[in-house]
Amino acid sequence: MPERSSGILLHITSLPGTEGIGTMGKEAMKWIDFLQETKQHLWQILPLGPVSAGDCPYQCFSAFAGNPLLIDLALLCADGWLSEDDLVTPSHFDTRQVEFPRVKSWKTGLLKKAFLNFGEDAKFPLPGEFGAFLDEHSWWLADYALFMVIRQDFPGQSWMSWPEKLKRRNPEAMQEVREAHKSEITYQVFLQFLFFRQWKNLKNYANSRNIRIIGDIPLYVAGDSADVWANPHLFLLDDQLLPVKVAGVPPDYFSATGQLWGTPVFNWENLRQQDYHWWLARIHFNLKMFDQVRIDHFRGLEAFWSVPAGEQTAEKGEWVTARGTEMLDMLRNQLGTIPLIAEDLGTITPEVDQLRERFNMPGMKVLQFGFSSDEKNEHLPHNFHPNTVVYTGTHDNDTVWAWLQAAGEKEKKSAQRYLKNYHPKPVWGMIEMAWASVAATAVIPLQDLLELGAGARMNIPGIAEGNWGWRFRWEQIKHKHREFLKEITEKYNRS
Repeated sequence: MPERSSGILLHITSLPGTEGIGTMGKEAMKWIDFLQETKQHLWQILPLGPVSAGDCPYQCFSAFAGNPLLIDLALLCADGWLSEDDLVTPSHFDTRQVEFPRVKSWKTGLLKKAFLNFGEDAKFPLPGEFGAFLDEHSWWLADYALFMVIRQDFPGQSWMSWPEKLKRRNPEAMQEVREAHKSEITYQVFLQFLFFRQWKNLKNYANSRNIRIIGDIPLYVAGDSADVWANPHLFLLDDQLLPVKVAGVPPDYFSATGQLWGTPVFNWENLRQQDYHWWLARIHFNLKMFDQVRIDHFRGLEAFWSVPAGEQTAEKGEWVTARGTEMLDMLRNQLGTIPLIAEDLGTITPEVDQLRERFNMPGMKVLQFGFSSDEKNEHLPHNFHPNTVVYTGTHDNDTVWAWLQAAGEKEKKSAQRYLKNYHPKPVWGMIEMAWASVAATAVIPLQDLLELGAGARMNIPGIAEGNWGWRFRWEQIKHKHREFLKEITEKYNRS
């Protein structure tokens, strides 16, 4: 039987702090202390990459790089690369929502100042550490830094619209960029050095307090990314390096017209010919960063929804078989066991279940989905298998409070009938139901512990703007929240 555990889903951007966005500094460590105090052992986060337009962590400029906005500037003061005066903001940031454009503008200026101080510091104490970072990460970092520097010359343009010599990575053109933009390239490397240095310290802090961090891998990478630019042969692109087919999912619970992500789909045959090196490197990389990793849209490793490029919705697509079994077989041969969580929501076939079970990966259940049909619904706890991660909702769901308010009468009555056996407060009843279930792992968004409404929702699928910004404030977490979490964790043997 797998060990019973529990934890909270909270992206780093949602942490409190004075920098307008959650960071990897003292507030993140305070959050880890809260998890330890309430007897939790898991902290689940969203992808940490540098976000593109829309600020979506599932659409990043790299599958490997970290988001510079998550760098804690106060820690740079401790390093001597910034001063306390630098951190005085011209006007206060919103403590309830991330103001992404303002935060980016302010932090970018200070990160550039830190870089100048880093380069001018004759007593720089970390040459060995910086060199070791370059040795460890150059296999992806060199392309990423080059990509980000070239992007600055073509603002608002995808790399697919760059001049041919840059789009096709002409060797002479690449060398010209390296020579003409040495400082800018080094700056991009410096940002990643800071990110991974702070992340390593934060993860060590979590692990020292018996908190394991669950990371998140989007199945696909953004078309406008260093990954596709540097590896076009691994994606289905035409001779102009434009996507032939793009990814998404057909109409489902979240959207009547499906979700059209617009990301290029993989060329699985070419991946196979190179022994899935890119995919295996990606998983190894993430398993080094995190204690466990959730693969978003896991079903795409068995078969993926392929939509002709140019379609306006995801309705006109087809299922195409992938080669995830071969790739995961190779991974298991390398690792023995595979500490991955399969996000297996949506249209799931017996073949997808067989793939997940073949590698003994826990799947996901979402309690909000449990009351829309009958007692055979797979998202109801009495139908769970122990090798499961149960959630009240995910980053794509509304909060439980808002869901209950908006649910149809039949669905609401079904939920109320089920919840009355747990806790008189319906949202907490849902949480206790998750903790009481046979699922080995139970995770809730912090918004549900705090019984927050729709204004605290993280993401509305299919809506490009206005998502991902929610932040909490410490004063929202009361004594009652701490005690409830500790009580149910002890009561249901998850501590």
